[in-house]
Amino acid sequence: MHATIIFNPTAGQTESPEQQMQAAADVWRERGWEVDLQPTSGPDDATRLARMAVEQQHEVVLAAGGDGTINEVINGMVGNGVVGSLTALGALPLGTTNVWIRELKLPLQPQAAAIALLDAQTRTIDLGCANGRYFLLMTGIGLDAAVTAQVQFTEKRRLGMLAFVLRGFRLALQFRGARLLLQLDGKTVKRRVLMVVIGNSQLYGGVVRITHRAQIDDGMLDVCVIKGDNVVSALYHALSILAQRYVHLPNPDIEYYRARTIKVTAHPALPMQIDGENFGQTPGTFEVVPGALRTLMPANLPNDLVRATIEPVSDRVDSL
Repeated sequence: MHATIIFNPTAGQTESPEQQMQAAADVWRERGWEVDLQPTSGPDDATRLARMAVEQQHEVVLAAGGDGTINEVINGMVGNGVVGSLTALGALPLGTTNVWIRELKLPLQPQAAAIALLDAQTRTIDLGCANGRYFLLMTGIGLDAAVTAQVQFTEKRRLGMLAFVLRGFRLALQFRGARLLLQLDGKTVKRRVLMVVIGNSQLYGGVVRITHRAQIDDGMLDVCVIKGDNVVSALYHALSILAQRYVHLPNPDIEYYRARTIKVTAHPALPMQIDGENFGQTPGTFEVVPGALRTLMPANLPNDLVRATIEPVSDRVDSL
């Protein structure tokens, strides 16, 4: 059996990523697997390496880095008409936030996560597609995307998630809402908004579940619209996000939708991010791609994250 670990040697705040990846690889090698270690050399290199692993029919691709690295890997695995590949995606924590790792409740140490995935089962899940690019977690439009665009690599490396919090509060002082036109499976919604989150999964930023009803295998995308226009509402919503209040208290400035296709236009144009990486500006078209990706899922997967029946025991990792 063959696995490839694609890792970003500059991700996160660790000082020894190669050493940690070797330790994780040894876990799989002890089960008799052949494991290749492939460090990335720059932007989009993870996409190239993932496509190569799929073409070589490797059973598993393990993405290690931030959620941006995972995004590059999935675009290599399902891009260019290879949706439905039998290669399964796994993930190891090496990034700043590791949202997907936290979503799956995997350990935040690479070797421990590799051990947990030895008893994983495969599950086919949906992906989102934003203007032709696949995403696993979510798309953010507006305030959060503006923050993502401004946070520098050196800040993330030095401060971790605190870099996003500090930038967020600074931007909230000057950020203004925009007039937004949403088309949700043909239904038109017009609002003045600070931010929109289109989620394939639930966890946002590693700390709060904004699209808290999302399931990764239900053939839908969840849309959370956060209305507002000025510094007061921006700061209020920023504090509400950090306090995890959206999913618990009713709020007249929050609207929640579910759709298969979402079209977004804004005036003025709003910045966008996908899976925590800058993605230009609106307009945008977002679609769900049902059953696009085969993934490794731990045994203790949260019940509300999935809907479909798990694949047979014969598809366990150690039986691939």
